[in-house]
Amino acid sequence: MMTYICENEAGALICEYGRRLYAKGLVAGSGGNLSCRTGENEILITPTMESKGYLTPDMLVKLDLRGNILPSQYSPSSESKMHVGLYNENPSVRAVIHAHPPVATAFACCGENIPAALLPEAALLFGDELVVTPFATPGTDEVPESVKPYAKTCRALLLGRHGALTWADSMKEAFLVMETLEHYCKTYLHAEEVRILLNHHVHQGLVD
Repeated sequence: MMTYICENEAGALICEYGRRLYAKGLVAGSGGNLSCRTGENEILITPTMESKGYLTPDMLVKLDLRGNILPSQYSPSSESKMHVGLYNENPSVRAVIHAHPPVATAFACCGENIPAALLPEAALLFGDELVVTPFATPGTDEVPESVKPYAKTCRALLLGRHGALTWADSMKEAFLVMETLEHYCKTYLHAEEVRILLNHHVHQGLVD
């Protein structure tokens, strides 16, 4: 039998981890969105056009898994279809985070998958590579369709020209995967920069 956290706990977690994302610079302005599954057919999701650093539980919106909005004074995130799609495709998912971590998003804009074997812990978490999905217009059905093939086999994706997406069986874990994703992308970037520098020195005869 599947178990779910109550709405009050889910609301508190969404607000807490929204603040953590904002404080770490993984989202800016009103960007990003978070959700938690609270029942067999219900989720709580962040509202559209609101900073994730200043959320309160009363601002969160309840949806069913068809995407129908249950009574609320706020409108749900424009990416609610992406969240609903993940929950429907993988019933074990309990939390979803979409953010715009700067380095990971830069890689997402380049459109090429990133090898994940540079660090062994990253390989354990992400597999052989970090997948960059084809660009899909935000807020449309194209986005959940681009994510759907990876819902059961991955824990994170880079969304083409859009940012990063993580999901897990808890909000804490989804956040840690997002944090690790950005850390890995930074490390990968620096490693490539060092590689270029060393190669340049070799060609200049500065390194034996």
